[in-house]
Amino acid sequence: MKKGMIISFEGPDGAGKTTVLERLVPLLQSRLKKDVVTTREPGGVEIAEHIRDVILDVNHTNMDSKTELLLYIAARRQHLIEKVLPAIEAGKIVLIDRFIDSSVAYQGAGRGLDKNEISWLNHYAIESYEPDLTLYFDVDSEVGLARIEQNKGREVNRLDLEELDMHQRVRQGYLDIAAQNKERIVTIDASQPLDDVVEDALQTILAKIEKDEQ
Repeated sequence: MKKGMIISFEGPDGAGKTTVLERLVPLLQSRLKKDVVTTREPGGVEIAEHIRDVILDVNHTNMDSKTELLLYIAARRQHLIEKVLPAIEAGKIVLIDRFIDSSVAYQGAGRGLDKNEISWLNHYAIESYEPDLTLYFDVDSEVGLARIEQNKGREVNRLDLEELDMHQRVRQGYLDIAAQNKERIVTIDASQPLDDVVEDALQTILAKIEKDEQ
């Protein structure tokens, strides 16, 4: 039986979820008895990081949508086995920057691939280890892309170069996923000031942990 917890952070490009995750770590560590581990997808371990480099390389604009999906799934499996499972078995709380919902939103809603097939591949990769909680950071696509443009220090990847309509489809995909998974996914207004977004995320996580410990 799982001893720890998986909390995933999801959102369209420019939502600020990575920044929020980084801000949350010291806040959670100061309040919790359990260790907090942070990681990301694709990536988190050496093999998955190499796959990340292939997926997000701005020179790989001719990558087929199914190739893209399968690379994400392969990276997810390696990351789960090598890093996530050992952490939760040790009783740690794992914060993941992107997880299973990203594939449904980006390759499903965004690329138009079959969402049922994506869900099957996701579950084949993760088995029964779904997130205990998912924070979805929602922001208008135009706002997210403007943030990316302004943040010169941010990694620019192949997905950032997509047209606006692709980002809008991804956002709508996320909204649909959130509506269908209300028990697991909490939507946070990412258009708020950063401090407010961090506080909303913190209170959501603390409430989930308190509920599970009762």
